[in-house]
Amino acid sequence: MESFLVSSGVVALAEIGDKTQLLAFILAARFRQPMPIILGILVATILNHALAAAAGVWLIGVIDPNVLRWLLGITFLGMMVWALIPDRLDDAEALPATGRSVFVVTLIAFFLAEMGDKTQLATIALSARYAEFWSVTAGTTLGMMVANVPAVLVGERLLRRIPMRWVHGTVAAIFGILGIATLTGLGSQFGL
Repeated sequence: MESFLVSSGVVALAEIGDKTQLLAFILAARFRQPMPIILGILVATILNHALAAAAGVWLIGVIDPNVLRWLLGITFLGMMVWALIPDRLDDAEALPATGRSVFVVTLIAFFLAEMGDKTQLATIALSARYAEFWSVTAGTTLGMMVANVPAVLVGERLLRRIPMRWVHGTVAAIFGILGIATLTGLGSQFGL
Protein backbone atom coordinates (compact mmCIF):
# COMPACT_ATOMS: atom_id res chain seq x y z
CA MET A 1 0.00 0.00 0.00
CA GLU A 2 2.89 2.33 0.82
CA SER A 3 4.39 1.95 -2.66
CA PHE A 4 1.00 2.81 -4.18
CA LEU A 5 0.58 5.92 -2.03
CA VAL A 6 4.16 7.17 -2.48
CA SER A 7 3.98 6.52 -6.24
CA SER A 8 0.65 8.37 -6.53
CA GLY A 9 1.80 11.37 -4.56
CA VAL A 10 5.22 11.73 -6.15
CA VAL A 11 3.91 11.48 -9.71
CA ALA A 12 0.88 13.72 -9.10
CA LEU A 13 3.15 16.48 -7.81
CA ALA A 14 5.87 15.87 -10.41
CA GLU A 15 3.30 16.09 -13.21
CA ILE A 16 2.14 19.60 -12.29
CA GLY A 17 3.70 21.90 -14.87
CA ASP A 18 5.27 18.92 -16.69
CA LYS A 19 5.27 18.78 -20.49
CA THR A 20 2.58 16.09 -20.54
CA GLN A 21 0.32 18.28 -18.42
CA LEU A 22 0.97 21.11 -20.86
CA LEU A 23 0.04 18.67 -23.61
CA ALA A 24 -3.25 17.99 -21.79
CA PHE A 25 -3.99 21.74 -21.88
CA ILE A 26 -3.22 21.90 -25.60
CA LEU A 27 -5.37 18.87 -26.42
CA ALA A 28 -8.28 20.23 -24.36
CA ALA A 29 -8.08 23.63 -26.04
CA ARG A 30 -7.74 22.17 -29.51
CA PHE A 31 -10.37 19.43 -29.43
CA ARG A 32 -12.76 20.44 -26.61
CA GLN A 33 -13.74 16.78 -26.09
CA PRO A 34 -12.74 15.93 -22.52
CA MET A 35 -13.76 12.23 -22.34
CA PRO A 36 -11.73 10.94 -25.31
CA ILE A 37 -8.77 13.00 -24.11
CA ILE A 38 -9.02 11.65 -20.55
CA LEU A 39 -9.38 8.06 -21.82
CA GLY A 40 -6.41 8.55 -24.15
CA ILE A 41 -4.30 9.84 -21.26
CA LEU A 42 -5.37 6.89 -19.10
CA VAL A 43 -4.53 4.22 -21.68
CA ALA A 44 -1.23 5.87 -22.69
CA THR A 45 -0.21 6.19 -19.04
CA ILE A 46 -1.09 2.59 -18.20
CA LEU A 47 0.93 1.31 -21.17
CA ASN A 48 3.89 3.62 -20.60
CA HIS A 49 4.08 3.19 -16.84
CA ALA A 50 3.57 -0.58 -17.02
CA LEU A 51 6.62 -0.76 -19.29
CA ALA A 52 8.55 1.52 -16.95
CA ALA A 53 7.55 -0.46 -13.84
CA ALA A 54 8.51 -3.71 -15.58
CA ALA A 55 11.92 -2.21 -16.37
CA GLY A 56 12.36 -1.23 -12.73
CA VAL A 57 11.46 -4.68 -11.46
CA TRP A 58 13.74 -6.25 -14.08
CA LEU A 59 16.65 -4.10 -12.84
CA ILE A 60 16.37 -5.75 -9.42
CA GLY A 61 17.24 -9.12 -10.93
CA VAL A 62 20.21 -8.02 -13.03
CA ILE A 63 22.00 -5.45 -10.89
CA ASP A 64 23.78 -6.11 -7.61
CA PRO A 65 21.66 -4.72 -4.73
CA ASN A 66 24.42 -2.36 -3.52
CA VAL A 67 25.00 -0.99 -7.01
CA LEU A 68 21.24 -0.67 -7.52
CA ARG A 69 20.91 1.24 -4.24
CA TRP A 70 23.50 3.76 -5.43
CA LEU A 71 21.94 4.02 -8.89
CA LEU A 72 18.49 4.63 -7.41
CA GLY A 73 19.79 7.14 -4.88
CA ILE A 74 21.63 9.09 -7.55
CA THR A 75 18.61 8.86 -9.87
CA PHE A 76 16.32 10.30 -7.18
CA LEU A 77 18.81 13.12 -6.52
CA GLY A 78 19.05 13.81 -10.26
CA MET A 79 15.26 13.93 -10.44
CA MET A 80 15.34 16.40 -7.54
CA VAL A 81 17.39 18.77 -9.69
CA TRP A 82 15.26 18.06 -12.78
CA ALA A 83 12.08 18.88 -10.82
CA LEU A 84 13.39 22.42 -10.28
CA ILE A 85 13.62 23.03 -14.04
CA PRO A 86 10.23 23.97 -15.51
CA ASP A 87 9.14 22.05 -18.59
CA ARG A 88 7.90 23.61 -21.77
CA LEU A 89 6.28 22.04 -24.79
CA ASP A 90 7.12 23.22 -28.28
CA ASP A 91 4.14 23.54 -30.61
CA ALA A 92 5.96 21.36 -33.15
CA GLU A 93 6.12 18.42 -30.74
CA ALA A 94 2.72 19.01 -29.19
CA LEU A 95 0.53 16.93 -31.47
CA PRO A 96 1.02 14.21 -34.05
CA ALA A 97 -0.61 14.53 -37.45
CA THR A 98 -4.34 15.19 -37.24
CA GLY A 99 -7.06 13.36 -39.11
CA ARG A 100 -7.43 10.68 -36.44
CA SER A 101 -9.84 10.40 -33.56
CA VAL A 102 -9.23 12.54 -30.50
CA PHE A 103 -8.65 9.38 -28.44
CA VAL A 104 -5.99 8.05 -30.84
CA VAL A 105 -4.25 11.43 -31.12
CA THR A 106 -4.17 11.72 -27.33
CA LEU A 107 -2.99 8.14 -26.86
CA ILE A 108 -0.10 8.52 -29.30
CA ALA A 109 0.88 12.03 -28.19
CA PHE A 110 0.86 11.15 -24.48
CA PHE A 111 2.68 7.86 -24.91
CA LEU A 112 5.46 9.52 -26.92
CA ALA A 113 5.67 12.62 -24.72
CA GLU A 114 6.02 10.42 -21.63
CA MET A 115 9.04 8.56 -23.07
CA GLY A 116 12.08 9.63 -21.07
CA ASP A 117 9.99 12.06 -19.03
CA LYS A 118 10.68 12.51 -15.32
CA THR A 119 7.46 10.72 -14.35
CA GLN A 120 8.45 7.71 -16.46
CA LEU A 121 11.91 7.67 -14.89
CA ALA A 122 10.29 8.05 -11.47
CA THR A 123 8.15 5.00 -12.24
CA ILE A 124 11.24 2.96 -13.11
CA ALA A 125 13.02 4.08 -9.95
CA LEU A 126 9.98 3.55 -7.70
CA SER A 127 9.33 0.05 -9.03
CA ALA A 128 13.00 -0.85 -8.55
CA ARG A 129 12.93 0.68 -5.08
CA TYR A 130 9.77 -1.08 -3.93
CA ALA A 131 9.99 -4.19 -6.18
CA GLU A 132 6.24 -3.93 -6.73
CA PHE A 133 5.05 -3.81 -10.34
CA TRP A 134 1.29 -3.57 -9.83
CA SER A 135 1.11 -1.08 -6.98
CA VAL A 136 3.68 1.25 -8.54
CA THR A 137 1.98 1.09 -11.96
CA ALA A 138 -1.42 1.75 -10.39
CA GLY A 139 -0.02 4.50 -8.16
CA THR A 140 1.85 6.37 -10.87
CA THR A 141 -1.14 6.06 -13.20
CA LEU A 142 -3.41 7.50 -10.52
CA GLY A 143 -0.91 10.32 -9.96
CA MET A 144 -0.93 11.15 -13.66
CA MET A 145 -4.72 11.19 -13.74
CA VAL A 146 -4.96 13.34 -10.59
CA ALA A 147 -2.76 15.95 -12.27
CA ASN A 148 -4.09 15.71 -15.83
CA VAL A 149 -7.86 15.28 -15.51
CA PRO A 150 -8.25 18.75 -13.94
CA ALA A 151 -5.96 20.11 -16.66
CA VAL A 152 -8.33 18.75 -19.30
CA LEU A 153 -11.50 19.83 -17.50
CA VAL A 154 -10.53 23.20 -16.06
CA GLY A 155 -7.55 24.05 -18.21
CA GLU A 156 -5.33 27.02 -17.98
CA ARG A 157 -7.32 28.74 -15.20
CA LEU A 158 -6.16 26.02 -12.82
CA LEU A 159 -2.51 26.35 -13.81
CA ARG A 160 -2.52 30.11 -13.14
CA ARG A 161 -3.73 29.57 -9.54
CA ILE A 162 -1.07 27.03 -8.53
CA PRO A 163 2.27 28.49 -7.40
CA MET A 164 4.68 26.54 -9.61
CA ARG A 165 7.74 27.39 -7.52
CA TRP A 166 6.10 25.77 -4.50
CA VAL A 167 5.08 22.68 -6.45
CA HIS A 168 8.50 22.22 -8.05
CA GLY A 169 10.21 22.81 -4.68
CA THR A 170 7.98 20.24 -2.97
CA VAL A 171 8.63 17.65 -5.69
CA ALA A 172 12.38 18.33 -5.50
CA ALA A 173 12.30 17.90 -1.72
CA ILE A 174 10.45 14.56 -2.00
CA PHE A 175 12.93 13.26 -4.59
CA GLY A 176 15.80 14.52 -2.41
CA ILE A 177 14.44 12.70 0.65
CA LEU A 178 13.97 9.50 -1.38
CA GLY A 179 17.52 9.83 -2.76
CA ILE A 180 19.16 10.41 0.61
CA ALA A 181 17.10 7.69 2.29
CA THR A 182 18.03 5.24 -0.46
CA LEU A 183 21.75 6.11 -0.41
CA THR A 184 22.05 5.96 3.35
CA GLY A 185 19.88 2.88 3.77
CA LEU A 186 17.59 4.80 6.13
CA GLY A 187 14.67 4.23 3.78
CA SER A 188 14.59 0.52 4.46
CA GLN A 189 14.25 1.18 8.20
CA PHE A 190 11.18 3.34 7.60
CA GLY A 191 9.68 1.38 4.71
CA LEU A 192 10.88 3.79 2.02
